[in-house]
Amino acid sequence: MITAERKPFEEILELLEGKEKVLVAGCETCVAVCLTGGEKEAEILAAELSIKAKEDGRTLDVDHISAIRQCEWEYLDAIAEKVEQYPVVISMACGIGIQSMAERFPEKLVLPAVNTNMLGMPQEHAVWIERCGACGDCVLGVTGGICPIVRCSKSLLNGPCGGSHDGLCEVTGPNKEEIPCAWQLIHDKLIAQGRQDLLMKVTPPKDWSKSNSGGPRTMVKEEAKPV
Repeated sequence: MITAERKPFEEILELLEGKEKVLVAGCETCVAVCLTGGEKEAEILAAELSIKAKEDGRTLDVDHISAIRQCEWEYLDAIAEKVEQYPVVISMACGIGIQSMAERFPEKLVLPAVNTNMLGMPQEHAVWIERCGACGDCVLGVTGGICPIVRCSKSLLNGPCGGSHDGLCEVTGPNKEEIPCAWQLIHDKLIAQGRQDLLMKVTPPKDWSKSNSGGPRTMVKEEAKPV
């Protein structure tokens, strides 16, 4: 799932400086699951903005709404009547939803209330860990279902490097926590699967042309297109 974190309130206020009528738009999919931008969070942000405006002695017409998904036209159409009433929309969706909102309502000023950060999986309640880099050239079939692109600090396709020690990476996490060596995990998993021969296979350089290095990617399912 796509995960995101809300921008600092001060940054949101700066984006909305001088604005008098604002709609806070939540999204009920990924950002709702990661407790960042669902209907509840949109209501909270709208309330915070209203309270701050009163404290500053200024008038602010602020309301909130939530779409099932901001990344699809049909769900944006469902909230269009509300959106049309406000010149400024501050979206709590991921970066895709924010851009979809801006494209669907080109006459509106659409601003981001969140920072989109990764494709992650839930580890425990309120904790998500990055597991996919959306590189467009998946190698999970030969790495035991463990992605070296995001789980190896150097994104090595043929590892481990000389910094691996006692099953740990030489790099530490943002809070100085120890990080498991991805290639140690891959090694152990392939042995457990009886596929250790894959460890001797040299993976060629990655085809990064399948990533976003050449500009925005497009996926088309010809068989699914209407005749």
